[in-house]
Amino acid sequence: MERSRGPPAFRRFRGEGVAVYSAASLREPAVIGGKRVCVVMPAYNAARTLSRTWEEIDRAVADDIILVDDASRDDTVGVARQLGLHHVVHPQNRGYGGNQKTCYSEALARGADVVVMIHPDYQYSPKLMPAMAGMVASGHFDCVLGSRILGVGARKGGMPLWKYAANRTLTLVENMLLGYKLSEYHTGYRAFSRRLLETLPLEENSDDFVFDNQMLAQVLWFGFDIGEITCPARYFAEASSINFGRSVRYGFGVLGTAVEYRLAKLKLTRPRRLSAEGRRLGVPAAPHAPR
Repeated sequence: MERSRGPPAFRRFRGEGVAVYSAASLREPAVIGGKRVCVVMPAYNAARTLSRTWEEIDRAVADDIILVDDASRDDTVGVARQLGLHHVVHPQNRGYGGNQKTCYSEALARGADVVVMIHPDYQYSPKLMPAMAGMVASGHFDCVLGSRILGVGARKGGMPLWKYAANRTLTLVENMLLGYKLSEYHTGYRAFSRRLLETLPLEENSDDFVFDNQMLAQVLWFGFDIGEITCPARYFAEASSINFGRSVRYGFGVLGTAVEYRLAKLKLTRPRRLSAEGRRLGVPAAPHAPR
């Protein structure tokens, strides 16, 4: 059944410090393996690129689209309203990791079986969403990454040389310490199964950019398989990017995450983010087990 093209009605309600603007009706389900596919967009100052991103999302595949605005200073929320997007508004900036936590919680609450994260800054191609969702829906992978490094996507798209070099170096170290082989750990284009999002203790992770890396460490720790797909990327003025100083801090956070993982494998430490007792999305923490 096709989704109505007319403007949706909206309900507005508040809870837990966020404002939620909810579409009153959703498209009838599921064209990939009977799975409900939800696209989530963590947004910060994305007013100039949101419409272009939205236009390239295949709504014949996406059963639901959610935008979470992290206290943007531009008109991101206004554009979301014009597009008829279900959106959640953080009254205060919670950081990139905090934004993702809301994205995934909202997607699970709305019945998602497969969740694809697409940045609304138009850096990654939304046209690959059906392929990534299909890889998860197939049951072969619980996590799929859109890799800028496979092929020539990164440098051809304008990734600065220093970022490319840092990406390759950090990925090499992570592959050794995490015992897995990926082309990159730093892409923001990701797809996940519901089972994975309900299992990982994501609330134990940082609210900053290193959340992405901590999440992948958790994916491997809990035994989920990761697939990759080649993804072109665009680097331009409106595309979001962290500055050099924050990139350095992120790099040290990545190394710290990889070392923590290796020490846990050696049973020299027991971080809660790598424990079944850690806080999951919407689930209270389990008490510490006796040592």
